[in-house]
Amino acid sequence: MIREVKPYVALARPFTLLPPLLGIVSGAICAWGSAHNPDPSRAVSASVVMTIVLGSACAAFLNAANNALNQIYDLEIDRINKPKRPLVTGEVSRRGAWIFTWATYAVGLLPTWLVVPYPYLTWRAKFFAPLAEHECFFIYLAAFVATFVYSVPALGRTKAHPIGANLTIAIPRGCLLKVAGWTMVARATVGEPWFIGAIFGVFLLGAASTKDFSDIEGDRAGGCRTLPIAFGVRKAAWMIAPFFVFPWLLMPLGAATGILTGNHTALVILGIALAAWGAYTVWLIVRNPDELTSTENHPSWRHMYLMMMAAQVGFAAAYLI
Repeated sequence: MIREVKPYVALARPFTLLPPLLGIVSGAICAWGSAHNPDPSRAVSASVVMTIVLGSACAAFLNAANNALNQIYDLEIDRINKPKRPLVTGEVSRRGAWIFTWATYAVGLLPTWLVVPYPYLTWRAKFFAPLAEHECFFIYLAAFVATFVYSVPALGRTKAHPIGANLTIAIPRGCLLKVAGWTMVARATVGEPWFIGAIFGVFLLGAASTKDFSDIEGDRAGGCRTLPIAFGVRKAAWMIAPFFVFPWLLMPLGAATGILTGNHTALVILGIALAAWGAYTVWLIVRNPDELTSTENHPSWRHMYLMMMAAQVGFAAAYLI
């Protein structure tokens, strides 16, 4: 049984499921600690906790489905770049991958209809809440569509375009992810969740290209014009550099202008610390851009993931203080 399940676990790429799960929880905590929490008592009720648990689990399943879909359409590319992936080795059949994809999409999307914030406290009340209250479901639906636009040739396959690829990663996995988490506690009809989401979206707009440098051979063979292929390794490295620093400086700005209602001091310190971390990562990238193409897991790629997760935790802490 374990031997049969293990390839599907690999297909889901479990390490990549943590950032979206963490992003959802962080977004929900930000909403709870913000000035826009609709519950005057700010109670951490069982309803709130279960709503966040449901929403974050759905985010992980939706990401697993996206990973599987991407591997289906990237099979020939992965034969060159990722020869150990289960579809390439034959441990998972194409039919099995499609079944896994649609099953995880269903589990990741449909239950989010029940993710409705205060004052809808029972599952029945959530299910029959007015259409406008189901913001989380429609955000997840938008993310669902984005995964197909990214991977499927008939829908544009933005993965093949240097700018389109980054946009279809940054918007759902950066901006909308934080807003979706927010909608588990409060409505997203104010600017704050969108400002927070924009910070992560802008970061991923550049940082998402970090992994493309080591995948040049397969991407080129598969007809994908990623940033380093389209503009060259050195120019692409300098193009993505500002995105590791600039977004985090929006945090002190948001705190100073009152757009962000978390702890002012914590947000300023966090923003400056992340910008400094980003500057160090930029140095790792631009000091020898060619090294990015010869190392599968270049330190800058790990720093990108760790930086994003640290920012999620930091935001949550700033709204809990």
